[in-house]
Amino acid sequence: MKDNYLIIMAGGIGSRFWPMSKSSFPKQFHDVLGNGQTLLQLTAERFNNLCPQENIYIVTNQKYKAIIEEQLPFINSSQILLEPSMRNTAPCIAYASYKIRAKNPDARLIIAPSDHLIIKKEAFEKTINSALTQTQEGNYLITIGIKPHRPDTGYGYIQFEEGFEGVDESIKKIKTFTEKPPIEKAISFIDSGDYYWNSGMFIWNINSITESFEKYLPQIHHSFNDISATYFTNKEPETINQIYNKCENISIDVGVMEKADNSLVILADLGWSDLGTWSSLYEQIEKDADNNAVIGDKIISYHSSNNIIMAPKDKLIVTHGLNDFIVVENENMLLICKKEDEQNIKTIVKDIGEKYGDKHV
Repeated sequence: MKDNYLIIMAGGIGSRFWPMSKSSFPKQFHDVLGNGQTLLQLTAERFNNLCPQENIYIVTNQKYKAIIEEQLPFINSSQILLEPSMRNTAPCIAYASYKIRAKNPDARLIIAPSDHLIIKKEAFEKTINSALTQTQEGNYLITIGIKPHRPDTGYGYIQFEEGFEGVDESIKKIKTFTEKPPIEKAISFIDSGDYYWNSGMFIWNINSITESFEKYLPQIHHSFNDISATYFTNKEPETINQIYNKCENISIDVGVMEKADNSLVILADLGWSDLGTWSSLYEQIEKDADNNAVIGDKIISYHSSNNIIMAPKDKLIVTHGLNDFIVVENENMLLICKKEDEQNIKTIVKDIGEKYGDKHV
């Protein structure tokens, strides 16, 4: 286990979770499930049996450093990698990968977003261990595919094919990637049985990912490879600030996974959700007799059903005759929105920022 390293990507804003998630305090730092732990804390805890705490690295925006230090007190400053700007997942993963390589050239890497929910812990650990074992058999790029239970248009899909003889029968060769298909295509994917959701989690050894960066994203490779001598020194922050904005703004999926011929998917059923929207959170929260998902200690509903209602402690909220709505209060902001219209929240947040300034978003 000493060669296992975890990279947690924690720099996102989560604007679709407004008003709870703001750029000054995004959703990964909130206790969105009401269980006493933030999503970031749950993510780190999930790997207790898979990775030593000293091998956990958090990639985030510079302004979230203090929050992470407070929520993960076992993390030291060298384990928090500060991005000067948002450049998508490829530069984020490259930064952490090349830094870890400077410390341990035999490292095996697990990459995980900071805001996902996984209920089936034993299945998750088994899946990760199988993938890690596969990375010892060769230079593979492995992602986790989640068994879909509905034709969701908000997820990417991975089509797999049979014939690959891996260490586990659930490991398959990737055939195609499809990003957020229309509903008709999503339904056909579910019916076919050979498409799984793309979880955004990855497992590989250090050689496979750095060689892939060199082959498919050479500019990013040279940026982080050429500064290897500065990692874990006081020159690192200044050097990263100089190169980061010059990096291509591209995802690891588009930049590497879709191009590589050594991409694999390990099929899993983990009780997974990316918690990307209020509706996805609604699915995970215990409901009352009227199917309302409630987070708060003073919420009363009359003749109301299928709502998600969230309020701060001691804030009294009463609903009457409300059905299929999102009701969320945070600080001095209140959102009341039909669940079916939640795809508009991102646009609403943009409009609020333009009209009232950054303090509200």
